[in-house]
Amino acid sequence: MMARSQAGQAIPVQLTFLQFQEFIFPHQVAPRRGPAPKISSFKIFNYILRILYLGCQWKMLPIDKGPDGRPEIHYTRVYATWRRWLSLGCFDAIFTASVSLLHQCGMLDLTVIHGDGTPPAAKKGGDNIGFSGHKKMKGDKVVAFCDRNCNVIAPFVTAAGNLNESPLFREALPRLTSLAKTLGLDLHGSVISLDGAYDSRANRKAIFNRGMTPNINENPRGRKTIKRGRKRLFNPLIFKERFRTIERVFAWEDKFRRLLLRFKRRSEVHYAFKTLAYTLINLRHFC
Repeated sequence: MMARSQAGQAIPVQLTFLQFQEFIFPHQVAPRRGPAPKISSFKIFNYILRILYLGCQWKMLPIDKGPDGRPEIHYTRVYATWRRWLSLGCFDAIFTASVSLLHQCGMLDLTVIHGDGTPPAAKKGGDNIGFSGHKKMKGDKVVAFCDRNCNVIAPFVTAAGNLNESPLFREALPRLTSLAKTLGLDLHGSVISLDGAYDSRANRKAIFNRGMTPNINENPRGRKTIKRGRKRLFNPLIFKERFRTIERVFAWEDKFRRLLLRFKRRSEVHYAFKTLAYTLINLRHFC
């Protein structure tokens, strides 16, 4: 089962056994006690991907029939495995490994890094929720980074929907540089392209201090006259790329119906599904 992307590549929503063994299995942790699982972790992982893609409730998860005509596993066992992998940090490790694989294969173009935020609506409430006056809804927001080839390259920062995105960037940027240092990515001289919501002296200074160049559209903030002083660095051609990079990534994310609306009260569960979706977007080159 595959979801077609705008670039002509297929974003995987189910993995084959060989793909699972190569990209997922090395980062999973087997249970140390308890009975042996009735089915393999490969099938359980694909059931989790099915939940992510279909967006159904756990109890409505379509379970394959066994030789006796009964479901081969109960949905609660799939959910328990999902929560165990979440608590052990397996999904973060899988995402980091996907970025490392892209780097080793020379598929990352880090000359320009695009960032933006996406605010999913939360229908059932929960933690880390706030009312966004701009979007007229309750929810949270996520700040993510991608390269010029629509690959998500950094862990994202999450916050309530009523918080301004500009201060969040100063939390997300250190995570970007920390991951780059861990994986050996060279970000010196890279251009960080953002929209006017991130226009502030503190954000530009944070980018300059890390050896990168900001490309942020200046926010007039209701001024009727042009601000005096030296013009800030801004290349409109680079800014236009965001509509075929970071905005396309968010459009691909909407293919996974579990992420269109947030129904989970615990934010860590919802964010783990996002991490898994971004991992699949990165793995589209190999699946």
